[in-house]
Amino acid sequence: MDEELAWETGGLLPLERQLHEAARRNHVGRMKELIGRRVNVRARNHVCTGAPAGDSAMVGRVALHWAAGAGHEQAVRLLLEHKAAVDDEDVFGMNALLLSAWFGHLRILQILVNSGAKIHCENKDGLTLLHCAAQKGHVHVLAFMMEDLEDVALDQADKLGRTAFHQAVEHGQLDALDFLVGSGCDHSVKDKEGNTALHLAARQGHLAVLQRLVDVRLDLEEQNAEGLTALHAAAERIHPDCVQLLLRAGSSVNALTQKKQSCLHYAALGGSEVMARALIHAGGCTNVADRQGASPLHLAVRHNFPVLVQLLIDSGSDLDTTDHRQQTPLHLAAEHAWQDIAEMLLVAGVNLNLRDKQGKTALAVAARSNHVSLVDMIIKADRFYRWEKMAAALLGSAPQDRLSCRDPSDPCGKSLTFKQDHQQETQQLRSVLWQLASRYLRPHEWKKLAYCWEFTEAHVLAIEQQWTAGADTQCPHIELKEKSCR
Repeated sequence: MDEELAWETGGLLPLERQLHEAARRNHVGRMKELIGRRVNVRARNHVCTGAPAGDSAMVGRVALHWAAGAGHEQAVRLLLEHKAAVDDEDVFGMNALLLSAWFGHLRILQILVNSGAKIHCENKDGLTLLHCAAQKGHVHVLAFMMEDLEDVALDQADKLGRTAFHQAVEHGQLDALDFLVGSGCDHSVKDKEGNTALHLAARQGHLAVLQRLVDVRLDLEEQNAEGLTALHAAAERIHPDCVQLLLRAGSSVNALTQKKQSCLHYAALGGSEVMARALIHAGGCTNVADRQGASPLHLAVRHNFPVLVQLLIDSGSDLDTTDHRQQTPLHLAAEHAWQDIAEMLLVAGVNLNLRDKQGKTALAVAARSNHVSLVDMIIKADRFYRWEKMAAALLGSAPQDRLSCRDPSDPCGKSLTFKQDHQQETQQLRSVLWQLASRYLRPHEWKKLAYCWEFTEAHVLAIEQQWTAGADTQCPHIELKEKSCR
């Protein structure tokens, strides 16, 4: 429900519709006139809920509901004087008393209580007067109920297992929360999904409420039925401020859910660099694998978040870790044709020889999917690192110092890239090589030249898979020679 009841007039006779309208607008004179003409004060409209026409579930609101929901004291009194049923419910189980609590009309609530309304009522979702007032933050209504009504169950749960305390927290009602805490409510109670108040505040991103719950020392590591802590809940819904608050309060950054997912997995799924950076700074493990064997890097690659991928690479993520399909992050980048991400992984120095469950390398995956540019990039990277390894061996460099053999005076070496070459200074060479491949080599002679230039069998197969459609087809990948000589 919004700030006022949605106006519905279906199923009413013309004069009954006028009575409802008069009650909603507090036109008491018109109400008296219509009641004098014996218009039924208990006539109901029909609320469309998807139920078949004529179904009892279609029975809606009476005039008293409109008057109570709008806070019109005179209209309420007039209807009660003319035998309006004080406990009539609408299709949602809301009666006039619940509506007055929901909309914060204390005086109407008092009138209805004095007229014999049942104070221990609840709607079809199990919401009581306390739930309604707490959810909407009506502290004055809560105070009246706790001080003037008898046998009010402070910790009564609705059908989701949530108390008024849960409702105040979930809807960000800080004053209502403080009142309920001061009244002695149970702070630690869980709903039917195992959520504590901390989970609900973190999930909804209510920072001030979350801080208050931390201050009353709720257990930060309590898990719900899916194994999520409040920190997981905040990370799942991408609330960086809540994540940072919980981290400062001492939440375990590496706690795992039932699916073996850490908070960093959720940051990767949501693509939040700010949140991921905070988690890593707090000691979040970048290499933990979930039940599917996926690391945060796998997820960031799969969902195409380049900035997050670079952050995880820079933070020491294992580039060669494999998931349950034995796929590395590069396999995923090749499968989805994420060129920018593939470039990051290639420049970082991944193992290009790893195979997935189908026995395919990342190069083979890219070739199978006809991702021409990616095939080109992977071959360049493979040839470059082979050359670099050989150069390091000749220079006597240690394996961990292999990059030191790059010439710092070489502008290409300063910004390593394996993307297609569009540099002006290499245009003439690329043109010559293209002419050679497309005009002067006979069919399949490109292979001889490729092997002469030490392209591997895997390189040739990947090239051939994409570019040989007939006997006269030539290979545009001959220009790789120029690119591989860095």
